[in-house]
Formats: sequence, C-alpha cells, structure tokens
Amino acid sequence: MLEIGWFSAKLFLKGKLLRDPMYFVQRTAIATAVGSLLLVLFAQFDIPFYLPITLSSLVTGLIMPFLLKDFKMK
Repeated sequence: MLEIGWFSAKLFLKGKLLRDPMYFVQRTAIATAVGSLLLVLFAQFDIPFYLPITLSSLVTGLIMPFLLKDFKMK
C-alpha cells in the first residue's frame, strides 16, 4: 500500500498523474470554499465547536464525489 502511495506521489510531483490538473484544483477549491463557508456559518451559533467542524466536514465530503465525477487520470 505504501508503494502505491509513493508511486502516485512521484507521478504527481512530476506532473504525470493528472490529465487536467486545473480541473482538479478548481473543483478542490470549490469544495474547500463551501466547507469553509459552512464552518464559519455554523460556528456563529451557540453550540460546541466540534459540531460545526463535523457538519462542514461531512457536507464537504459528500459534495466531493459530485464535483470530481468527471475526473480523469493518466
């Protein structure tokens, strides 16, 4: 398992892993922005801080497959 991770990391650093790196960066930035916005909005409520973190992480994790459904690797 570590071998696969190391091989993928080497390909990524060489620029040979992703077919369209800007697509990946854009979609990841969108998900990060949505997650951060939700975290800030939920943190305004008078609830323990672990709940906004959990909820924003859950929503971000749920939208990532939809954002990256057309993701292609080489």
